[in-house]
Amino acid sequence: MINFPILRLILPLYGLFLAGHALAAEGNKPLLQEGKKTLYQRVLTTPGCKLGKTAGDDKGQLQPAFSSLYVYQKADANGESWVNVGPDSYGKTIEWLPKSCTVDWKMQLTLAFTNPANRDRLLFFKERKSLDDILAAPDPVSLVAPLRAKLKREGQAEGVQAQEPEFFIDLQKQFYLLPILSGEEVMTEEGFYTRLLNVASVSKADPNAKQVEDVNQLKGFNATVVFVIDSTISMGPYIERTKEAVNKIYDKIKQENLGEQVKFGLISYRSNTKAVPGLEYRTKIYADPSQVKDGKDFLNKVADLKEAKVSSSLYDEDAYAGVQSAIDDIDWSKFGARYMVLITDAGAIDGSNKLSGTGLDAKQLRLEAGNRGIAIYTLHLKTPSGKDNHAKAESQYRDLSNFDSTQSNLYQAVNAGDLNAFGQQVDALAAAITEQVKSAYMGEPAVGSALYAKDEGQKVTPEQKLLQDTALIGHAMQLAYLGKKNGTQAPLVFKAWISDRDLIKQNIPTTDVRVLLTKGQLSDLSDVVNQILHAANEGIISPTKMFERLRTVAATMGADPNQLKQQENTKITELGVLGEYLADLPYRSDVLNLDEETWKSWDGLSQEKFIRTLSAKLRHYQKYNADVDRWVELAKDSDPRDRVYPVPLEMMP
Repeated sequence: MINFPILRLILPLYGLFLAGHALAAEGNKPLLQEGKKTLYQRVLTTPGCKLGKTAGDDKGQLQPAFSSLYVYQKADANGESWVNVGPDSYGKTIEWLPKSCTVDWKMQLTLAFTNPANRDRLLFFKERKSLDDILAAPDPVSLVAPLRAKLKREGQAEGVQAQEPEFFIDLQKQFYLLPILSGEEVMTEEGFYTRLLNVASVSKADPNAKQVEDVNQLKGFNATVVFVIDSTISMGPYIERTKEAVNKIYDKIKQENLGEQVKFGLISYRSNTKAVPGLEYRTKIYADPSQVKDGKDFLNKVADLKEAKVSSSLYDEDAYAGVQSAIDDIDWSKFGARYMVLITDAGAIDGSNKLSGTGLDAKQLRLEAGNRGIAIYTLHLKTPSGKDNHAKAESQYRDLSNFDSTQSNLYQAVNAGDLNAFGQQVDALAAAITEQVKSAYMGEPAVGSALYAKDEGQKVTPEQKLLQDTALIGHAMQLAYLGKKNGTQAPLVFKAWISDRDLIKQNIPTTDVRVLLTKGQLSDLSDVVNQILHAANEGIISPTKMFERLRTVAATMGADPNQLKQQENTKITELGVLGEYLADLPYRSDVLNLDEETWKSWDGLSQEKFIRTLSAKLRHYQKYNADVDRWVELAKDSDPRDRVYPVPLEMMP
């Protein structure tokens, strides 16, 4: 086990910490980072580091490269600086290391590779200058193409330390630490903002892992398509047309002998049954793909699915409850390709609405689906009766149906609710997915996006776009499947420079930033966000109340009340109610940068939108806390309170 560092943030103690002593930690706590009141010093070990019993002991035990440890004391011995280190922030120390064989790690950030289906593999450069030259070049291809050609031919190229694995590594299934040591945002010659990041790769090689390059390893690749259907009044014809499409595909599956490779499921949803008991259910699983034998069995299981006999209390239905049921109640792990198809003619009840069954909104559900590798298609039936609802619903479902792995948006509108157009789209989607699985089963390589590229300016029909997106997503899912099957590891490099965007397609991200939060940090963050929400709700009644309450909260956390009163047009970040680690995160925060004058200038709708967004994030923190399977123990023999959850950067306040 490799030891990784985690910091412990204690928000209620703001202002009570004294500066860390240069040579020894007070109260058996790690030393504080310079200029910080709550952030502890941490280091990564480099290859060859030995842990000695005392400062100056160079005959100690060899440590795994990239062990990550807290610094408790510093001392000089034998003309060299030494650090006393421990696996966690709770006072447990494990002897001494030479400072020269460690690297400071100040940020509690790690990177996750995006799926490389629609971009080139990320390159790790030895020197930053190599990246600067490429991104400043009028034609970056002229510099990158020779490097990639040499890597392919010889396995190495000048200035390149490593490259990203060919197959996708799912951080949720196989955690790896790619810590950010430092970084800077620059603008490239092509006009994109890009972060240049100095990182350390700290994956550990598995001596038993075997990389198999034979494309026949895709023979076991399979797929499931779970339809999530609105079954309220007016949906009857679309329900029957979906059944017809699935039955036709099952006939084709039978002819191709792919009965075990493609499975279909179906979940129906309506709305809150306490408001309208006659709706019978909020969500119901009619067909679990793991239990469906064939087309006849599928039709038998969904035979009783009909539209509701009574109307819901709102025009919006609880689509998010149907989506969450599909995410949580279906065992997706049995399938390589995972698709959900939402079919509805109404918008979704917002998570903040008391009738919501989930308390979540589109973004949160999209992230949860992404964690499980699920792509969500939405077929939005724009029927004449819902014309006043169409714009809001489209905004919701475009957010829900953004497949982050390939930057594809899988929202499709069916204008006027045209039943024939709807049927063609369902047929095309089901056929495209089945064809991909057939190709994989026959041993053909994963379909790359280049085969489906279109000329600039060429118009495509909705069906063509759906096929292109599905081909690209199928490729991404096959890379994820192969990565899992091969036990693909992150590159074994030490320190290197990377770009967080593709060197050629500079609009496509190569990495996602995750913030590593401990249980205590997440709890403290939830408490403070809850305080901000209470203040914001008071601020709707009286605009001055919000920042008055936040100043009171800040004072209870140790901030100087006199200093708080002297500040004019204070930003939330300046009040000190949120953790120091947020100030160093590489993102622009709407919450942290909100100032008093801006809040007062907003109309009621803008203030309510701010509250809804923050409320949704707070509900997501509660889900993270309860998600026991994804809390990671990063340090051997460390305190359980130092386990962390890799929170997506966009979910920070």
